Amino acid sequence: MNAVLVAVMVMLVLSLARVHVVLALTIGALTGGLLGGLGIEQTVTVFSEGLGGSATVALSYALLGAFAVAIARTGLPEVMVNLVTKMVGRNSDTKKVVLSKALIFFLLVLVSSFSQNVVPIHIAFIPILIPPILKILNELGVDRRAIATIITFGLTAPYIFLPYGFGAIFHGIIADNMKENGLAIDLATIPKAMALPTVGLVVGLLIAVLFTYRKKRTYENRNIVGAQAEKQVYTKWTIGAAIVSIVVTLVVQTMSESMIIAALAGLVVLIGSGSLKWREADNVVTEGMKMMAFISFVMLTASGFASVIRETGHVDLLVSQTAMIVGDSKAAAALLMLGIGLFVTMGIGSSFATIPIIATLFVPLGMEAGFSALAIISLIGTAGALGDAGAPASDSTLGPTAGLNADKQHNHIWDTCVPTFIHFNIPLFVFGWIAAMVL
Repeated sequence: MNAVLVAVMVMLVLSLARVHVVLALTIGALTGGLLGGLGIEQTVTVFSEGLGGSATVALSYALLGAFAVAIARTGLPEVMVNLVTKMVGRNSDTKKVVLSKALIFFLLVLVSSFSQNVVPIHIAFIPILIPPILKILNELGVDRRAIATIITFGLTAPYIFLPYGFGAIFHGIIADNMKENGLAIDLATIPKAMALPTVGLVVGLLIAVLFTYRKKRTYENRNIVGAQAEKQVYTKWTIGAAIVSIVVTLVVQTMSESMIIAALAGLVVLIGSGSLKWREADNVVTEGMKMMAFISFVMLTASGFASVIRETGHVDLLVSQTAMIVGDSKAAAALLMLGIGLFVTMGIGSSFATIPIIATLFVPLGMEAGFSALAIISLIGTAGALGDAGAPASDSTLGPTAGLNADKQHNHIWDTCVPTFIHFNIPLFVFGWIAAMVL
């Protein structure tokens, strides 16, 4: 039994059975470590040491949560709700509702896509933008699973295809690791290799929005975590300060490449302007950290899980086993390579972190099977994207959950991960396999 496959399967099965994902990751790591021959003591040591790998990200999310709660206290969410309510109307005008939904969907695709390539802030916009519009989505009867797929699409598709922002980093990682494993490529060829897998993501998004989650879904109008129970009192000054703080946060994030510094800058603007009272700051930060605690702990645990998987050495074993199975069949080789990529990236949850592992496996295996350089690029890029698009520990799924679950009505596994897995991982797998066969 391969320890990597078993560890990931244990984690996924427990998650689907509604065992908390932190517990599922921990149990999966212990299972993989023991099967990999590490022993209980070494497994615990490697897991514990690996927890620190995501400490910076966890703190970033906690401070962004504090900033999101602070924005909620300025009254900006109330203004947004009132504006959209006027646009939609109270007479249940079907045409207005449809147009409003289309506008929101389009803007979310645009913002989430821009966060990867144009203004590379990744998921920093989610706790700022999503919680305030939850009441708007409730008013329109929007199924939040559709919003989860929209955001995950925007967080994934642009960087795997376009060589700008995070896309430039992703393409660079692919090229560097392929070269290290004996296959030098031109960076300009990567978008061509990733075109078909990206089409798969587009197809999945259209199916989710136009068919699967098209029907109205009812949610309760609850306050988001950290929001005051009474109606928000706001002025032009507090609304202006909220807008300025958001702009400052985005600018600082772009310049410093640090979500921690960006969130702090936004909080300083709100406190300095008087929109957030100094005596309320302590409570706001605490409530914000509570809202984002889930995503922070999952990221920390996922880092430990990944460390154990790497330490077992069973990833290399998986490659040799695959080579023996596929023989001379390119179709079977592509199928099994993507299967390996799916399991590895679903466990680690980050395409950027798993590309070095995937490239080490896929370059020699692909060359031995007779694949072209373009086909190997496509297999590596697709395998990396599989983890981001549907893994429970991916920030591309954790981010949408953190925003959509701000009022505790959105389940991470069943309302984010399962929808994104079905609508993105399956098309990615199919279109990635087709790309490997035709390129």
